[in-house]
Parts: sequence; structure tokens; C-alpha cells
Amino acid sequence: MKGRMQVRGLLLLLALILLAATAEAGKNKKEKAKKDGSECEDWRWGPCVPNSKDCGLGYREGTCKDESKKLKCKIPCNWKKKFGADCKYKFESWGGCSAQTGVKTRSGILKKALYNAQCEEIVYVTKPCSSKIKSKSKAKKGKGKD
Repeated sequence: MKGRMQVRGLLLLLALILLAATAEAGKNKKEKAKKDGSECEDWRWGPCVPNSKDCGLGYREGTCKDESKKLKCKIPCNWKKKFGADCKYKFESWGGCSAQTGVKTRSGILKKALYNAQCEEIVYVTKPCSSKIKSKSKAKKGKGKD
């Protein structure tokens, strides 16, 4: 009985230490945000502008009242230029191939708009139909029947 009480006391002590450490970590995060020097909460962010070409590392400018900031950002090189890198969509599966146009289509529904980006609610994308017929089983060289 006494052993159980000691274990419970030890677990309670560990839980309190963990709670205190978590609270201290939360304070540090808040302090870091304030060290930034800005008390403004209504930031308006522009698009990510790559340093060179049309993708890769770059920056985005933000303004709030009389303040302005630049944040580092990155545009993935496989992003859909039509939508912008700050518009995230959930896409459905590709539809069937149209014999008349030779393309297949799918739609995407807006999942998240980052940095107050102006995004379309639904977008449609197309791609050419594959001329190759993919086979599910591929024979390995040298492993065939003789």
C-alpha cells in the first residue's frame, strides 16, 4: 500500500514538472514573437517573389499600418503557376481520357489560402492522355522461362 502511494506521488510530481516545463516553453515562444518589435496584428502579405527565375528561394513583403517586413519564402519548382504557390487545393482523381481533345481533367477544391492570398474556390486542371499503356506486371530480365 505504501509503495503504491509513493508511485502515485512520483507520477504526480513528474506530471507537475512536465506541466511547468510546457508552460515555460510557451512563454518563450510568445517572448520571441514580441522581440520581433511589432505589436501589429493585421499584416497584409504579398506573394512570394523568387530571387531568380520562377521558383526556389525568395521573399514576401508584408505591411501593417506604417510597418513593413520581408520574410523568406520558397516556391516549389513543381507548383501550379496558374493557382499560385499560396493556394492549396485538394484534388480528386483524374477523369477518363477524352477522345476528342486527347486530355484528361480533374478538379480541386480550395483547402487553404496562405498569407491572405486571393484563391479560386474550385480549379480545373488538364493534362495530355498517356499514349503508353502501363502494364501492372513487368517481367524481369533473365528470370523468364526457358
